[in-house]
Amino acid sequence: MYVVQAEGRAALGVQRWRTLLSVAWFIWILDLATKAWVVSRLSHRTSIKVIGEFFQLTYIRNSGAAFSFATGATIFLSLFGVIVVFVIIYFAPRIDSKGWSIVLGLVMGGVLGNLMDRIFREPGFMRGHVIDWMQLPHWPIFNVADSAIVCAAGLSMVLTARNISPISKKELRS
Repeated sequence: MYVVQAEGRAALGVQRWRTLLSVAWFIWILDLATKAWVVSRLSHRTSIKVIGEFFQLTYIRNSGAAFSFATGATIFLSLFGVIVVFVIIYFAPRIDSKGWSIVLGLVMGGVLGNLMDRIFREPGFMRGHVIDWMQLPHWPIFNVADSAIVCAAGLSMVLTARNISPISKKELRS
């Protein structure tokens, strides 16, 4: 009986990993694709009004985090992104909830999307500026990676409010 339970938990673990990695991969690829489009189409234009002043496409290169926070700390933000990815990889095998797998996938995809900019874009390795391009009134300009991280925060609040633990009760006891 224990072998059957262990096999069932192993299959569930593989399924949770698959969910996490699929979400992360989707967000990462979508972020990279939209940034490539933005650089090719918007880098030499003024803002494009999609829904009047409410939603515009505006190309900027951001050396910091949201709200112009830490503009001089690009290397720190890059290292923090690397640490976040490794922490997710470390804790992911313990995740026992599909919802939390999605949360971690959204975070990982978002972090990887912005980390790729910081690693490979100007002005240089680990100092690159993130491409942001979606603009709402009274809000910093953002990208798909940022949106994924914000959605992860929202989903984690819903899961927490519903008392859904990322780790099974059995895992917590051992």
